[in-house]
Amino acid sequence: MFLATVLGNLLILLAVSLDSHLHIPMSFFLCSLSFVDVCFSSTTVPKLLANHILRSQTISFSGCLMQMYFVFMFLDMNSFFLALMAYDSFVAVCHPLHYSAKMTHQLCALLVTGSWVIANLNVLLHTLLMAQLSFCADDALPPFFCDVTPLLKLSCSDTHLSEVMILTEGALIMSTPFVCILVSYIHITCAVLRVQSTKGRWKAFSTCCSHLAVVSFFSGTIIAVYFNPLSSHPSEKDTTATVMYMVVTPMLNPFIYA
Repeated sequence: MFLATVLGNLLILLAVSLDSHLHIPMSFFLCSLSFVDVCFSSTTVPKLLANHILRSQTISFSGCLMQMYFVFMFLDMNSFFLALMAYDSFVAVCHPLHYSAKMTHQLCALLVTGSWVIANLNVLLHTLLMAQLSFCADDALPPFFCDVTPLLKLSCSDTHLSEVMILTEGALIMSTPFVCILVSYIHITCAVLRVQSTKGRWKAFSTCCSHLAVVSFFSGTIIAVYFNPLSSHPSEKDTTATVMYMVVTPMLNPFIYA
């Protein structure tokens, strides 16, 4: 699955870079998503495979913090890029005559750069808060990677500030792209329903089908794992959902979008 993820997403990057007809905003966002998917899977799966081969289940505290940083940075980036692709579809369907004027190369570059900056600042805040905590003894993490909530449960320090930041600032960062996607698709649906011909409706909606499938799959598993109170977070039961958004979704994206 990891090889399929890497090869599939690299093929998308190669195809878009070699074909001048694909040098459009949607392909630019898709390339950004493919790059993030490769990095996202590479933060956890190689370590998991190494642990399996070497029969070792340990990770250093600094290595754990580094893994947590990159996992959640690429997780945020994935959400942001899906929101940008939804906005691109909204402009294409609802304002087709103004598409070229609105979705300029400068705007696309600015949106992607801003997403990187916000994601890094968000994850840096949580990582610095986690680095200040004390851990009384070595213990086992239920998931197969360094997740925030299980780490907080292992700490013998006061974790109130970290929990508040996760439920406020962290939830805001994760929910904002989802709201943007929802609003974009409400406008797209209204625009499609105003199209008179059935063929025209299908053509407009087919533009968004692949993206909507990825959003539904990705957002559904994210909500199942993270939008729960910290006190009742069932880490063991969430492992399957975690594998779905961390391993399966990046692997499926090239097949869906290709």
